[in-house]
Amino acid sequence: MGYRVAVVGATGAVGRELMAVLEEVNFPLDDIHAIASRSSKGVEVSYADRILRCEDFEQFDFSGVDVVLMSAGADLSRQHAERIGRTAAVVIDNSSAWRMHPQVPLVVPEVNPDAVDGFRAKGIIANPNCSTIQLVTALKPLHDEARIKRVVVSTYQSVSGAGKPAMDELWETTKGLFVLGADQPKHFTKQIAFNVIPHIDDFLPDGATKEEWKMTAETQKILDPSIQLTATCVRVPVFVGHSEAVNIEFETEMDEDEAREILREAPGVQVIDKREDGGYITPVEAVGEFSVYVSRIRRDPTVEHGLNLWVVSDNLRKGAALNAVQIAQLLDDRGLIGGKAAA
Repeated sequence: MGYRVAVVGATGAVGRELMAVLEEVNFPLDDIHAIASRSSKGVEVSYADRILRCEDFEQFDFSGVDVVLMSAGADLSRQHAERIGRTAAVVIDNSSAWRMHPQVPLVVPEVNPDAVDGFRAKGIIANPNCSTIQLVTALKPLHDEARIKRVVVSTYQSVSGAGKPAMDELWETTKGLFVLGADQPKHFTKQIAFNVIPHIDDFLPDGATKEEWKMTAETQKILDPSIQLTATCVRVPVFVGHSEAVNIEFETEMDEDEAREILREAPGVQVIDKREDGGYITPVEAVGEFSVYVSRIRRDPTVEHGLNLWVVSDNLRKGAALNAVQIAQLLDDRGLIGGKAAA
């Protein structure tokens, strides 16, 4: 017996990845609905060998749906997710709207699977920020072994994390620079082609950006509130794939060889770490893959118990669509969806 699944935001980059991942993992569904705004009603999207026509979000009846995968922005989720979650559906929301709500679990299945049990309070499970997901997937097995005190992370985030308009701007700006000169930036604050921008999301009063705050707050909620974390988040001219340079300070000794072996055995992680030319992962190689990749594992001699890591993942997959589908799989495994949950 399969489920009835609705994908909200089906025409977006993450929505299309959700469709692809549902097919790739063979998620048990009997029916699937592509949901979008009224302006996209009738737009065709594909699932497996089927062509689906998008249905109008405002007119769709969610009462018979078992799983709603939402990727249509924080405003829509803030307004409607709780209402949808009060029906038979469980809402797995990819926006930032519910991540820090105390009654909404924030889940990475490899890191805190037991948190899904708390979804009944609102009928919502939040998908973490893309940069947070890959970070905590790599940190969790190390934290279990040696307890992490402090993390310093610098991110190198692809433009796909800001949506299709941002990807289009990188493409058009790059072309323009070789022909007639680049147009003024529209989505970004500065030219993104052949440049890096140390600014993602809004600035906060303390000088951090909201993206940097998210990494701290979400890591503490998912992994351990005692971990001190500081981040600098940078947008780079890469279409897909987020990278992170991670510096970790542990409470007790963690040898680099031990860390390498722990990470090799960790769920959702692949270690690519040869100390030679090309013996590491880059975003281009991670595109389309499910794993969080870790490279450049080495001791930090400036602190008593320190390590450095390089962490890369496909932000549209593990950073968004895959993690959401894995949450649905986890709910299925535990019998927490629809009729099974009632039973």
